[in-house]
Amino acid sequence: MSIHLLVDFGSTYTKLTAVDLKKEDIIGTSRAMTTVKTDVLEGFNLALEKLQNAHPDMGEIEGISACSSAAGGLKMTAIGLVEELTAEAAKRACLGAGALVQHVYTHHLSKREIKELKNANIDIILLAGGTDGGNKECIIHNAKRLKDANLGVPIIVAGNKDAADEIDAIFAETGTEYYIVDNVMPKLKKLNVDDAKRVIRRIFIDKIIEAKGIKKAEKKTGQIIMPTPESVLMAAELLAKGFEDEEGFGELMVIDIGGATTDVHTIGDGSPKRNEVVLKGLQEPFAKRTVEGDLGMRYSANALVSLVSPYEFNQYYEYHEKNNIEESIKKRLDNVDYLPDTEEEKAFDKALARICCDYSMSRHVGCVEVVYTPLGNMYYQTGKDLTDVKYVIGTGGVLINSPDAKNILKDVTKKSNKKLELRPDDPEFLIDEQYILAAMGLLSQKYPKLALKLMKRYLK
Repeated sequence: MSIHLLVDFGSTYTKLTAVDLKKEDIIGTSRAMTTVKTDVLEGFNLALEKLQNAHPDMGEIEGISACSSAAGGLKMTAIGLVEELTAEAAKRACLGAGALVQHVYTHHLSKREIKELKNANIDIILLAGGTDGGNKECIIHNAKRLKDANLGVPIIVAGNKDAADEIDAIFAETGTEYYIVDNVMPKLKKLNVDDAKRVIRRIFIDKIIEAKGIKKAEKKTGQIIMPTPESVLMAAELLAKGFEDEEGFGELMVIDIGGATTDVHTIGDGSPKRNEVVLKGLQEPFAKRTVEGDLGMRYSANALVSLVSPYEFNQYYEYHEKNNIEESIKKRLDNVDYLPDTEEEKAFDKALARICCDYSMSRHVGCVEVVYTPLGNMYYQTGKDLTDVKYVIGTGGVLINSPDAKNILKDVTKKSNKKLELRPDDPEFLIDEQYILAAMGLLSQKYPKLALKLMKRYLK
């Protein structure tokens, strides 16, 4: 056997997937609680022991690849000039690199915002602003504010190239770690995030995993090459596009419901499907990710329930007359490993998952706005049109372990009360039962065709 081990150091669980490269098959998977607060290798070793005990004839491991979202994952702040343009472009660069965007600031940074940044626990700042040849005064002002603040985190400058020399001089006077990369929006509404994402990943590999105490695992696992959400996005893009003579699935969506966040990944053009609809706002990325920090099954359960009224919650929940919502939420907040032990609590988890699906969709998909003019109705589309998405893939503990996962996922489709949202019309639902999407994103870095074949085989 030629075994390649794929490791995901998650915020809650460390997950292992063993692939036999010669047989082109998955030998097995296992998981154990992530132990980043003590020694991250404790959880890894326990998961590895489980895997080897379950598959004693597995043979020797010849290669290991790893990703991580442990210790809070990669946390970033995006700064731009206009909220809908350069600030949004900066935010999308962060999200595409697998980060959780904690703050987005626009225009001139204020003293209050600088104070907020000093108190925030962030890993990287992405500073954007102005198209090439456009406004450069704002990004220079913000660079000076960041220099004076001396926040002690890397700063990636991805704005108007005409300001690059002056910003270089500003930061060169100090010990600030900074990188000047291509403008994330070089032309109006034109997105260009690849260079920024490349540097974000490099900083993540070189510095952030060391700061979070995860780097010690590299002696045993090899280099941790990317944040887990980026690995999932890469797997989704490979599955959609295909590789060489191995066909992909076409336009698809991945929804990942976790304990703290809900991530949505979509692969597709997303342009207007009707001639009379005009695209408004920033260009949409072909591979798009959004992450919702207030939509989670455990850590964010309280915030999630606060989004809906008791009446609205009861539209998702079957046992509302028999259960106390506050008590159920407290169980989950006090014990993030809690597994439902009654039919009522299982239904409560299902309700939380349905809310995660529904609300994350509203925030991710595009919508159509009707504007009435003397010449007749005008239709403007903001965001991606996902009505033709062929597949919706569910992952995350609640979907993988629920016998009713596909019914939960149906909340991502069109709803009568949200007719202007461009949700999928009639997709096929698949479940990542073996929890392999992040692993396949890792595997695709060396063996893309095999990763594609395995996803097509194991997504049920």
